[in-house]
Amino acid sequence: MDATTAPHRIPPEMPQYGEDYHTFEMMQNMLEQLLIHQPEDPISFMITHLRRNNDNVPKVVILGPPASGKTTIAMWLCKHLNSNLITKESLLEREFSRLSVEAKSYYQVYKKIPNSILVSLVQERLNEADCLRKGWILDGIPERREQALMIQTLGLAPKHVIVLNAPDTVLIERNVGKRIDPVTGEIYHTTFDWPPEPEIQNRLIQPEGISEIETAKKLLEYHRHIIRILPSYPKILKTISSDQPCVDVFYQALTYVQSGHRCNAPFTPKVLLCGPLGSGKKLQATLLAQKYGLVNISCGQLLKEAVAAKSSFGELIQPFFEKRMTVPDSIITKVLADRMEQQDCIQKGWVLHGFPRDLDQARMLNSMGYNPNRVFFLSVPLDSILERLTLRRTDPVTGERFHLMYKPPPTIEVQVRLLQNPKDSEEYIKLQTDLFYRNSGDLEQYYDQAIIVNGDQDPYTVFEYIESGIINPLPRKVT
Repeated sequence: MDATTAPHRIPPEMPQYGEDYHTFEMMQNMLEQLLIHQPEDPISFMITHLRRNNDNVPKVVILGPPASGKTTIAMWLCKHLNSNLITKESLLEREFSRLSVEAKSYYQVYKKIPNSILVSLVQERLNEADCLRKGWILDGIPERREQALMIQTLGLAPKHVIVLNAPDTVLIERNVGKRIDPVTGEIYHTTFDWPPEPEIQNRLIQPEGISEIETAKKLLEYHRHIIRILPSYPKILKTISSDQPCVDVFYQALTYVQSGHRCNAPFTPKVLLCGPLGSGKKLQATLLAQKYGLVNISCGQLLKEAVAAKSSFGELIQPFFEKRMTVPDSIITKVLADRMEQQDCIQKGWVLHGFPRDLDQARMLNSMGYNPNRVFFLSVPLDSILERLTLRRTDPVTGERFHLMYKPPPTIEVQVRLLQNPKDSEEYIKLQTDLFYRNSGDLEQYYDQAIIVNGDQDPYTVFEYIESGIINPLPRKVT
């Protein structure tokens, strides 16, 4: 486009299409693959790449010291994500592979595999059809920085790298009691995870090299290499403590693997904040508008401004305000559309609160083409809402607002004259809260990628959660 004609009046459907179909990410991935593989026929290469449709398959590296549980976590991730588990042992046992035969013969003599051969084995395996189709999880590879750099040079870049850690004393205790089922390959422990079936107990074997001294030597070697490997993965690395129940480690790893990294795609936030009365929607909207330049759209405030301006919409709204009746949805949506179609909303994005309050309103908003791309539900218990709202007071002389617990009046004289807004009464708040939660279930189902945020904490902590949900891609649901 010609920059001299800016600002461009881009129809809202265009960026929405790009966000819905991830066109920027798709083009970015194709460009990366072109630069890595440098094919002679780029067009046919891109067609093949698109048909393969594997941009979102798992590409995970799991590292950790002996007895950290990385193999168990890798196996569980593999089953859950329907991916391929790749270990050094599985690479050595591959059939019909000249490299495997060469690596195995070398390993039998020297008890190690040269970096070049191991990396070639990894490249050969990752380029096979099942890995291209379903992705891969590398368990314990790379072992050294040289291997990490060689793998990156080949264009085999992981999307997520997980490093497990725990105190050496804990790892030594774990390793000494380790036992392996030779039939299934499952790992058990004499203290922490002993199988109940006598049949399995009788066939368990003690692996070699798990004595306290041998484990300490392996830990020393691991620590020497891992500090040189980690700088190779600065932006995709997550460290998880493995000194906790294995299930907890797994769910932390799974959550990370299913999360997307921040994309460089142009992104116009269209944020919807939902929550009961007193949940902090107004404050969070203000913070978002201040930091990111979003247009703060409060549905109730828009209606009041229309009445105050005596606009054509205001004339329609005025009778409902005078009779203290609910303004019809048809009028509200027209007021919203009039504001959201303005250029600042299209260019900067917006944060909306106070609407929709039920499923019908959400559908109306969507039908007008103003579907949010981030939705947050602020969850606050009724006791906290009552504490926040019922203790609010206003000084009729100065107009200053107080809170009897958090911001008490400075003198008895001021306290005596304070007034309470009728909308801050306990009965009204309970009624409005009950009405919200009666409709929130339908709204959460309609906005199926909504993020639930605990609003019963420090407002700036709540803001950090909302902010991370905006700047990072929504997690992809794995079925």
